[in-house]
Amino acid sequence: MAVVLRADPLRPDPAVVAEAAERLRRGGLIAFPTESFYGLGALARLPEAVRRLVAVKRRPSDSPILVIVADRRQLGDVVESVPPVAERLIECFWPGSLTLVFTARSTVSPALTGGSGRLGVRQPGLPLLSFLAAAVGAPVTATSANRSGAIPPTTAEAVKVSLGDEVDLILDGGPTAGGLPSTVLDVTTEPPTLIREGKVTVGQLREVCDIIQRQNCTKN
Repeated sequence: MAVVLRADPLRPDPAVVAEAAERLRRGGLIAFPTESFYGLGALARLPEAVRRLVAVKRRPSDSPILVIVADRRQLGDVVESVPPVAERLIECFWPGSLTLVFTARSTVSPALTGGSGRLGVRQPGLPLLSFLAAAVGAPVTATSANRSGAIPPTTAEAVKVSLGDEVDLILDGGPTAGGLPSTVLDVTTEPPTLIREGKVTVGQLREVCDIIQRQNCTKN
């Protein structure tokens, strides 16, 4: 079973963050609280760790996996460019619950992009997640910590029950808020395309982007 460590999402113990970062560097999978549900983390630059995550989640190969970054420098490590509209959105909504979809660098694993060549990226508002990405020095996946199609978990115990034998470390930050996930907006199109409406509303986005088109089929 996975090792479980207590982790304050707002004031994380540096030793706990360092332990989680080391697990990621070794190709491990860790679970952690996010602003809505528990997420499943792998080091995005390690293809074998990403493939393991896909297998654990039993996720279709064409389903992309979003990543979290600590700062703008890490964003530049994984995306080709940041268009002006994305700059404005980042200024308004990062850190926070807005995932922006960019053209991925050629070095990004196709397992993260679902073969699309595009990557969803978010700078989280929860200190634990920002500190973790900073400590490991690279983007980290943050897909929900459940089998594909199952209900996303809001407690460390739920993660342990469903994935405990296949996750190396669980950071127990107590119950998460649940509710809506992050909003996902594709900024590779003009105007940007709304893929999923979540905590950031269309109304809030339109204060920054005058026009937003909706994707015909929204995927979770």
